[in-house]
Amino acid sequence: MARFTVTYWLAADNAADAQARALDVATEQTVEIPRDIVPDGYVRDEILGQVETITPSTDSRGGFLATLSYSEDDVGGDFLQLLNIVFGNSSIKTGTRVETMSLSEGLKALCPGPRFGAEGLRQRTGAHDGPILMSAIKPVGLPTSELAKLAHDFALGGMHMVKDDHGLANQHTSPYADRLKACVDAIAAANAKTGFTTTYVPNITGPAREVFDRAFMAKEAGAGGVMLAPSLVGFDVARTLAADESFGLPIISHPTFGGANVITPTTGFSHRFFYGQMQRMMGVDAVVYPNFGGRFGFSRDECLSIVAGCSDEFGGLKPILPAPGGGMTLERVPEMQAAYGKDVIYLIGGALLRDKANLPAACQRLVEAVR
Repeated sequence: MARFTVTYWLAADNAADAQARALDVATEQTVEIPRDIVPDGYVRDEILGQVETITPSTDSRGGFLATLSYSEDDVGGDFLQLLNIVFGNSSIKTGTRVETMSLSEGLKALCPGPRFGAEGLRQRTGAHDGPILMSAIKPVGLPTSELAKLAHDFALGGMHMVKDDHGLANQHTSPYADRLKACVDAIAAANAKTGFTTTYVPNITGPAREVFDRAFMAKEAGAGGVMLAPSLVGFDVARTLAADESFGLPIISHPTFGGANVITPTTGFSHRFFYGQMQRMMGVDAVVYPNFGGRFGFSRDECLSIVAGCSDEFGGLKPILPAPGGGMTLERVPEMQAAYGKDVIYLIGGALLRDKANLPAACQRLVEAVR
């Protein structure tokens, strides 16, 4: 069978230590028994992880980069088993981090990737040149009527997409079904006035039995996409929804509950992998993450590595759009343009809501600043 590779950063003082640690990961991620009792033949030759290369890391962490290969046979056509192989038990160990991976032909069939991707989002929003503009209705606790008014005003001001805040679920102040209809109608009314094609993106994150119901409710109501939090609902939910031919709406991924996977440089996942490559394997079309210089701690380099994970060649999967948020302001637009270029979604919420009484005008100032 074909093999795919995963590259790990390993804490090690020398090459011999790195080799020992790499062999440990290869064993832990596959057969999970002492290497000296691994059965000869198929299990040892095919299923057991293999150490392909080990090289010194050149960044400030020191340590080593180890590339290991795994068999498609071990995956068994199961996406969650794939993730289990990539970083199952070894994720519990310190000094071990997934940096990047490659896709074999069999994995490409298992992970067909985004249905729309960056280009498809441009076609659906009509934003054929320059960044896509998106904002969020918030906060939790407002009644449906007020949230719908915000959606209307965002659309009136020229935003391409208006999404739920990730905290909006099915609270009694704004039940999901009521909010869905009200916001779709409010945005349609604004589009009728402006001629724009602003779309509403509801948050479908919720109990397991309701996620897919909410997704198809959104489609039936005329939403332009859906947003979910894979770290809450499960990584295979996004992949299953994206691959469902009967669904066919763009999916936006929200980072809530996932921060512990990336915030230390010596454990978990690289930003490039977690917010880029893995999102594309799941089939999402855009990924929200904390922007550098905002209220979270991501650095500029980490954010640009996410862009690389979203856009670099990766087994033929479509590129997706990065959506930095959490600190976007009008004053920072030139800085964002220098960092991200045109292939990006600007997610700006609180900065526009500061001028809630004149929200369409505030949105127009953002449109002009981006132009």
